[in-house]
Amino acid sequence: MTDPVRQIADAVLYEGYVLWPYRRSALKNQRRWTFGGVYPAGHAREHPDDASVMRTQCLLEGERAAAEVRVRFLHVVRRELVGPDGAPVDELTVDGERHVAWDEAVERELGPGPIAIPAGREVEPLGDAGAIVRTWDELAGRVDVREDAVGDGLRRLTVEIANTSAWDGGAREEVLRRTFCSTHTVLRATGGEFVSLTDPPERLRAAAAACQNVGTWPVLVGEPGQRDTLLASPIILEDHPRVAPESPGDLFDGGEIDQLLVLNILALTEEEKAEMRAADPRTRAILERTEALTPDQLMRLHGAIRDVAARP
Repeated sequence: MTDPVRQIADAVLYEGYVLWPYRRSALKNQRRWTFGGVYPAGHAREHPDDASVMRTQCLLEGERAAAEVRVRFLHVVRRELVGPDGAPVDELTVDGERHVAWDEAVERELGPGPIAIPAGREVEPLGDAGAIVRTWDELAGRVDVREDAVGDGLRRLTVEIANTSAWDGGAREEVLRRTFCSTHTVLRATGGEFVSLTDPPERLRAAAAACQNVGTWPVLVGEPGQRDTLLASPIILEDHPRVAPESPGDLFDGGEIDQLLVLNILALTEEEKAEMRAADPRTRAILERTEALTPDQLMRLHGAIRDVAARP
């Protein structure tokens, strides 16, 4: 069974990862990783709009309440191609499959404490044609969690994520490789409950208004009425957001309508589909999943109506 909390968190993690039309050549995909960036402090000093710290503050009720904190983000990976002589190339075609040089990402998940992810390199041989070489930069930083009592059985939790990765300057594409991209925090309570910051009870409105969030939007997640899990998202969400049950899978653009994106994918030319397939393993999966949809699954995307209430 799909974990609904994980499903929402993953939708946030990959929001904007690659946008329609899911091709490397598309103009909108020339500037990726635009949500939830926590940048190296050296870069942030020169570019104040690119913060090096993300801060979440929320309220937790319960005399014996405790919270587990997990921080998740994407770590940009440089995907390069080399020919049989070891020289860099932009494209390779092996057994009819096209490969292109572009950036990917890997998921990182960690708890409170130091962030120390070493640089790395992986080589994927492509027979006599050459190889795919993936490299990633070192990341450094820290996740700090603090609790402050603000009333009887009520505490304010502060989660601060700081990026202290080394940075000496360079192009945006380079700084993104040392950025915590699509950063968000998942907090799970035991022995207590979180307070909605979107619609707090009257008695807690002042305490909720005093919470200061930087680069994040905390909302309750899970089934309506549940208050044991909170998602601090870099994009604005409502409490208890959900993915439409008709959705055929991730499309990396939660603000769009699945039906429109699916129909647009099916309308691509064969050449455009080939470019989409080569862009990234995840875009290839979107294409294959979309092309495998049955007529009944396509119809389920059409005209769904929810939350209709009777009016006098």
